[in-house]
Amino acid sequence: MADAEATRDTGSPPPRALLKAATRAHVFLHRLSGGRWFNTLAGDDVVFVTMKGAKSGRTITIPLMYVPYGEGVALVASQGGAPKNPVWFGNLVKHPDIEVSHRGRKMKLRARLATEDERPAIWPIADEHYAPYADYRARTDREIPIFVCEPRE
Repeated sequence: MADAEATRDTGSPPPRALLKAATRAHVFLHRLSGGRWFNTLAGDDVVFVTMKGAKSGRTITIPLMYVPYGEGVALVASQGGAPKNPVWFGNLVKHPDIEVSHRGRKMKLRARLATEDERPAIWPIADEHYAPYADYRARTDREIPIFVCEPRE
């Protein structure tokens, strides 16, 4: 008889092209509404993160799930449990100064990778604000990175 863990279907992440198109549409509609609409995804709050591209140097804005943490936010680089980190992971590593907007509140933050000691305290907060993170962790072998984003001095 097959092991229950081995036969569990945890799904797979959506295709990258679909994610990219949905991201662009979400940001466009949010901007079109003056920030009044599209502050959620499937009922969960999102933040709009403006960052500099690691390769292009262009300014990019993407919606990510809202995880409040300290005076800023935690950003979870899950990419739906895909085997690789999302592209924006490299952006934050190279250019950690970001602007985060949550329901009209803008914050100038600096991102850093959470330490091994911090991660166990952040996951329950992340799961509380976006339950699918637990499924994403189950579907990937990689350690999903978390960025702690704190106010810039």
